Amino acid sequence: MDYRETPLSFDCEGAKLVGVLTAPVADARVGVIVVVGGPQYRVGSHRQFVLLARTLASAGIACLRFDYRGMGDSDGDIVPFDATRPDIDAAIRAFRARLPGARHIVLWGLCDGAAACALAVPNDDVCGMILVNPWVRTDEGHAESTLRHYYVGRVGRRDFWRKLATGQVDIASSMREFVRTLSRVARGSSAATGALPDRVAQGIAAHRGPVLVVLSGNDQVAAEFLLAAQRKGALHAALRRPGVTRVELPAADHTLSSRRSHDEAMSVILKWLSAAIPAGSATAPAAGAP
Repeated sequence: MDYRETPLSFDCEGAKLVGVLTAPVADARVGVIVVVGGPQYRVGSHRQFVLLARTLASAGIACLRFDYRGMGDSDGDIVPFDATRPDIDAAIRAFRARLPGARHIVLWGLCDGAAACALAVPNDDVCGMILVNPWVRTDEGHAESTLRHYYVGRVGRRDFWRKLATGQVDIASSMREFVRTLSRVARGSSAATGALPDRVAQGIAAHRGPVLVVLSGNDQVAAEFLLAAQRKGALHAALRRPGVTRVELPAADHTLSSRRSHDEAMSVILKWLSAAIPAGSATAPAAGAP
């Protein structure tokens, strides 16, 4: 399907934000607002958000990717991810003004952008959320995921033993860091969850529409999310509510950097949009489409 790309600028609390709207030539009834993981701007690592927007537009879904305050080409001072709700609201207003026929808006976020999406709801304008490798880091969660995801995986790799045998591993330094990690895990073992996992959970629970959570198998941020979700608490409960779908991509990294991972993720996302969003009419493009 043909699409067009249009630069946009819009106001957010006195700052001018800059974005790019990628929309199919035919009228779109569903729109996706991309909230970037930071600090980065609307293009994304290896042009990730450009490819995302064009793949969505090729499937009949409009997409706005933008720079929030202090990033990329936008004005203002840099704001932390958990203070970007005004930026997200401004992007939604700009999208609606430009494409009033696209009545169904979905937020898409990566990493702390995913957390920002959850913190920006409930919002009557948002009918769904796609959260990719959401950021829910706590000191204890980071230590435990490092122990499981990094150290355990490292011991099982041949290159580690080769480097150890040839003196390329600083054993003393590695052991000190390992002990510090164990200590952080032990100190945090009695805590159910930290403030950020609870806040993200509250957003997911408060959102009345469907939620898709996409987790990469080769990513420590996703590993931290899984550990937080396994503990009995707010995040565990929020992910079990009706309308929440969780999909794991075992071979994918944090930013879905390979073509295979991008295509796999887009297939999941387009199928979910068609099934979960009213008036969704997404059709999966051929593998390798721009």
